[in-house]
Amino acid sequence: MRAVIWFILLFIVAVVAASTLGANDGLVSFYWGHQRTDVSLNLFLLALIGTCFVLVSAIQAINALVGLPQRAHEWRVARRDRTAQAALREALAQYFGGRYSRAHKAAQRALVIQAETPDLVQDNEFTVLGHLLAAGSLHKLQDRARRDDALNQALELSSRSSLARPAEEGARLLAAEWALDDRDAGRALELLAELPPGVSRRTHALRLKLQATRLAHQPHEALKTARLLAKHQGFSKAAALGLLRALAFESLDGARDADQVRRVWFALEAADRRDPLVAARAASRLASYAQHTEARSWLRPFWERLPELAGDERAGVAEALVQSLDGIGPDWLPRFEVAVKALPRDATVAFAVGCAWAERELWGKARVLLEQATASNELAASSRRHAWRLLARLAEEQSDMDRAADCYKSAAALA
Repeated sequence: MRAVIWFILLFIVAVVAASTLGANDGLVSFYWGHQRTDVSLNLFLLALIGTCFVLVSAIQAINALVGLPQRAHEWRVARRDRTAQAALREALAQYFGGRYSRAHKAAQRALVIQAETPDLVQDNEFTVLGHLLAAGSLHKLQDRARRDDALNQALELSSRSSLARPAEEGARLLAAEWALDDRDAGRALELLAELPPGVSRRTHALRLKLQATRLAHQPHEALKTARLLAKHQGFSKAAALGLLRALAFESLDGARDADQVRRVWFALEAADRRDPLVAARAASRLASYAQHTEARSWLRPFWERLPELAGDERAGVAEALVQSLDGIGPDWLPRFEVAVKALPRDATVAFAVGCAWAERELWGKARVLLEQATASNELAASSRRHAWRLLARLAEEQSDMDRAADCYKSAAALA
């Protein structure tokens, strides 16, 4: 098929040449002194085209000959560049394969090839990546001194070039991650603080900051960071709720007196203060410093909507209220009646209200609810033990020493 096409093209060229050059009436005369030379126009045009072709070919040949050293130099540079790139790819493959010693040697080989080639020295991005791979391999090999040297070289080089700015951000994030691996929370927080605002709000940076603040025992800052991560959907909804609760608990448990508990409580965001379990932990901590009235005021909104809460939330609020019963007034009695009617089979509510009746010395009402609490296997052992002790006190008040002894024996069996 190709031969047929060329054959057709040859015929077309022949037809065009015959049509154009068929009339040979023109002459071109050349004068030199007393001599004249006449040639046909067609011959002159062919000779002119041939001469131009020869001249162009000669010029190209001379240029190729003169530029041969430059092309040879470019070829050598390209070959060394390919060798360096191959070494860097090998380092990356060995690093991901867990062969960190080989990865470090390959990265060093790539850097040496680049350093010995002047035309490649200006590629700062390549150099930064090579140093980062070398530093990462040394980190896995626990060679912290050489790792820090390689990392510092990467940071110094990346700061000189705008093209290597993403590599600089990656180097700082890696440095923070390595500081966390070294359990150096202060160094990690320092590196994260040096990040630009846009980078510090990335999910990975926030995760590192969360780990650093928890390692540095800064639960309040960790709580803020965790809330940002939750807004960025860095966790699932259930995981975010559990983490925020745990951090709020840690903040409250770190308080050393009632004033610190109040400061931590009011420093929490409104969403945290609306969490029944967080409020229960805060009230328990406040009650442990004999601030029972204020602790009950924190629990009141949750107790009034007790049927709306989940089982674990009701248990937390009820246990916190038990710890805050000292000096409870008669204004709570209608709330207890409503709770018992709304949740007659809930053991935690029965335990809390029974303890409240006992605190108010309403022993008849207290006995029924406390016996219901002791009979429930869903209630925590510590709560059932406390209920048995209250029943023993009731028996002692009624001078029923045999029943009191049985109650104490049942309480001891739960220890």
